[in-house]
Amino acid sequence: MYFAKYQGLGNDFILIDNRSSSKLLLSSEQILKMCNRHFGIGADGIIFVLAGNEISDYGMRIFNSDGSEPEMCGNGIRCLVSFISTLEKFEKTSKTYKISTLAGIISAELQTKKQVKVEMGIPLLLNKQIPTTLKDKNNTVINYPLEIEKEIWPVTCINIGNPHCVTFIKNSDLIDLEKLGPLFEHHSVFPERINTEFVEVIRSNYLKMRVWERGAGATLACGTGACASVVAGVVAKKNDRICTVELPGGCLSIEWMEDNGKVYMTGSAEEVFTGQYTQ
Repeated sequence: MYFAKYQGLGNDFILIDNRSSSKLLLSSEQILKMCNRHFGIGADGIIFVLAGNEISDYGMRIFNSDGSEPEMCGNGIRCLVSFISTLEKFEKTSKTYKISTLAGIISAELQTKKQVKVEMGIPLLLNKQIPTTLKDKNNTVINYPLEIEKEIWPVTCINIGNPHCVTFIKNSDLIDLEKLGPLFEHHSVFPERINTEFVEVIRSNYLKMRVWERGAGATLACGTGACASVVAGVVAKKNDRICTVELPGGCLSIEWMEDNGKVYMTGSAEEVFTGQYTQ
């Protein structure tokens, strides 16, 4: 089976061309094996490129390294678009694709072979939309005091294609991600688990973020998480609507438009290598 390995700010994925079949070409067991960094190719997840339909150019299914399926992935969709341009042998400088995901139709603009701008949609703030049992008087979760390990964490919850819990801290480098991440992810107030961002405000237009991803653990970057962090900072009055978000793997440009309410993410996507996988 032909595959391509891509990374977006160090968040790495195996890309599979699945357009010729209505069924996924890999089983759950094969997905787990391929993502294994010791006995397989190694990746944070596997992305399948599906055939389009009457409202989309292509479809996207993504599975985390633990086999779970999120609704979509910000870094992953940039890698998907770059991979599609290779499949199409598209050599021009710009093209926009409509991608069907479990989170709906996502519009993504290939600006260069290694740079993609994605329209991430309108963030959801109501507690039932996250989902979470937490809620304030407005049925949102903004600066809500959540107790973890006998410490109170002010959290803001956003759904932007998938669920996120954002907490602002003084020094992101001091966070014990391996300890705290699972405690947030599997907390009983998040019935479908949660992605968690620990965010430090460097300047009003520059954030520093570390992430624990649902189903993948600590990763070098999370596109939807960067978007959620900017939105959370705006509603909590901590940062501007246009921000650079620094992640361990690099930086993303995020803008939450005031006129249409949509979030836009711009960042890199690069092919690492291609190969043939023997099942």
